[in-house]
Amino acid sequence: MTFPTSGCKQQTQHGIAALLLAWYDAHHRDLPWRVPPRALARGVRPDPYRVWLSEVMLQQTTVEAVKAYFRAFLDKWPTVEALAAAPNDDVMKAWAGLGYYSRARNLKACADLVAARGGLFPDTEDGLRALPGIGPYTAAAIAAIAFDRPAAVVDGNVERVVSRLFSIETPLPEAKAEIRAQVERLVPGERPGDFAQATMDLGATICSPRRPRCMLCPLRQDCSALANGDPERLPVRGAKPEKPLRRGAAFVAVRGDGAVLLRKRPEKGLLGGMSEVPTTGWTARVDGETGADAAPFPAGWRHAGRIGHVFTHFSLELEVYHAAAVGAAPEDHFWSGPEGVLGEALPTVMKKAIELAIPGATKKRAQAKGKA
Repeated sequence: MTFPTSGCKQQTQHGIAALLLAWYDAHHRDLPWRVPPRALARGVRPDPYRVWLSEVMLQQTTVEAVKAYFRAFLDKWPTVEALAAAPNDDVMKAWAGLGYYSRARNLKACADLVAARGGLFPDTEDGLRALPGIGPYTAAAIAAIAFDRPAAVVDGNVERVVSRLFSIETPLPEAKAEIRAQVERLVPGERPGDFAQATMDLGATICSPRRPRCMLCPLRQDCSALANGDPERLPVRGAKPEKPLRRGAAFVAVRGDGAVLLRKRPEKGLLGGMSEVPTTGWTARVDGETGADAAPFPAGWRHAGRIGHVFTHFSLELEVYHAAAVGAAPEDHFWSGPEGVLGEALPTVMKKAIELAIPGATKKRAQAKGKA
């Protein structure tokens, strides 16, 4: 069976898959959640819990950033039942720094549901998509990698590989359906999980966004973009709308013993359920107040500077104020001791605010945490 290409050499579905799998056998990345090809050949099967956990963590996050979090989660909660039994706050604290915090809430909800069903994940895409936080890509990845289902797994790396292989000129995101159709034709009946991981590895290590190493690519003889002399041009991307800039203020109050004043954000919405230093009422749609007069209580607030942070749909600038404080915490606030503040569920933007107000504080606490 052959299928149409856009200028590249005709190649059978089996042929391209075979080339990729042979390359993967020799050059796959060693990742803490992955069962390597030799182990699979000996009958070792992937743990669906580990596959699911890694795929949720990897959504919009780099492999290098995920590795340490993945290992830490497994140390704390080695099974889905253990994760389901964990308090919500503990899961949010362990997730702090990974971003996109709705993933952590959905992770816990999914673990609760799977554990209630006996700890068994569904083994089909449709069954997986019915679980909290699992969309089309994640369902396909788990189905292929954990259960050997012939699912079309398409992430950013796969989009790049396939766009170049077939010279797909349609800009992203409009090209997604066209790319997926090509992947569906390529997925082999045998080793579909390894095929998915091979394509992702190829995009991550060889078919990179800039300066792809085409001469090392197992598909170079069949790549239409290489034949046309400009693979780096693909995939074509539509113009991104400019992100709006929102402004607000953050207030870092420090007690004499080094404790920092924190509060918990509402469970729903941006950074839901996370801890934060008091801030003004900024959101993705509106600015908050930026002056010291918006502080949660009177104190000798001094301006420590400004921090910036980029969210998915907007950028944020916070004016940071610092003050020494005494007495009980205001209602709905709490003091977090100097050795415990980094163990709180603090998103990165709040760590930036604390570090600006108390230079070196987060590093000192991180070092103390590492020695504990």
